[in-house]
Amino acid sequence: MNAYIFPGQGAQYQGMGKDLYEKSEKAQELFKKANDILGYSITDIMFEGSAEDLKQTKVTQPAVFLHSVILSKVLGDSFKPDMVAGHSLGEFSALVANGVLSFEDGLKLVYKRAMAMQHACELEPSTMAAVLGLEDEMVEAVCAEVDGTVVAANYNCPGQLVISGEVKAVEEACEKLKEKGARRAMLLPVGGAFHSPLMEPARKELAEAIENATFNKPICPVYQNVSTFAVTDPEEIKKNLVFQLTAPVKWTQSVQNMIKDGATHFTEVGPGKVLQGLVKKIDRSAETASATI
Repeated sequence: MNAYIFPGQGAQYQGMGKDLYEKSEKAQELFKKANDILGYSITDIMFEGSAEDLKQTKVTQPAVFLHSVILSKVLGDSFKPDMVAGHSLGEFSALVANGVLSFEDGLKLVYKRAMAMQHACELEPSTMAAVLGLEDEMVEAVCAEVDGTVVAANYNCPGQLVISGEVKAVEEACEKLKEKGARRAMLLPVGGAFHSPLMEPARKELAEAIENATFNKPICPVYQNVSTFAVTDPEEIKKNLVFQLTAPVKWTQSVQNMIKDGATHFTEVGPGKVLQGLVKKIDRSAETASATI
C-alpha cells in the first residue's frame, strides 16, 4: 500500500517551488491564487528570497504547505494514496491532498496557525531541544522531574525526540539528559515551545477558525499526529487538529501504525527528504521516495 507523507516547518529552502511553477500551468494558477489569498507575493519570497526571508513566520508555514499541496495537485492521476500523514504543519497539507480541506481553506488555516503560534511565542520566552540516543521513557521521566514546563514534543524516530517548554526548564532538562547518557541534548533555533502547553493561546485562536472551516470525508485515511491511528471521520479529524498545537507529534507511532496497516511504500510530498530518513530509522524495510513531476 502507498503512504504519502508531508513535511513540516524546517523543510524550506531557497528557490522552493520555482521548478513546479515553471513546469506546470496548474501550479502557476494555484501559486497566483495563494498570493491573492495571503495578500502578499509569497512566490517572490519562495522563488527569489533569502534563507532569512523564508524564516519569517508568516512565510515559512504557508511556503512549505504550498510546495507540498501544489506538488500533490500537479501529480494528477499518479497521486493515488492509500493513506496519508503529515508531520506537524504537514498534517494540513495531508488533509488538503486527501480531500478533507479545500486548497483555499487549508491555506487560510495554515496562515492563521502561523500567526497564532507567533503570538503565543511572544507571550513567554520558550524553546525546544533535540535529544538523541535515549529511550523515549527516559526523556519523559526526566522532563517530569524538572520544575517548570518542559514536555516531549516530537517523537521523530527511535532515539530521536524533541522536548519543548520554558527556556530555563528546557536547559535544565538538557543537562539532566546528558547526565543520563544522551548522545546529544541541544537547543534548537526555533521561535518558541511548539507542541507544548505554552501553545494554549494559539490553540484557542486556531480552534475557532478550524470549527468554522468545512471538513469533507477524506479519500483515504489520515494518520494524525495526536491519535496516530487511521481516521476518516471529519469531526474526529477536526478535533485532533485543534489539539495538535499543544499535543506532541507522535510521528514514530504514526508510521508504525501505517506499516501495521499495510503501508510498504512511503512517498514524501514537498521540500526535502527529512521524513524519508525518519521512516527508514523507524523501519529499515520500508521503501521511500520523493514525489517528482
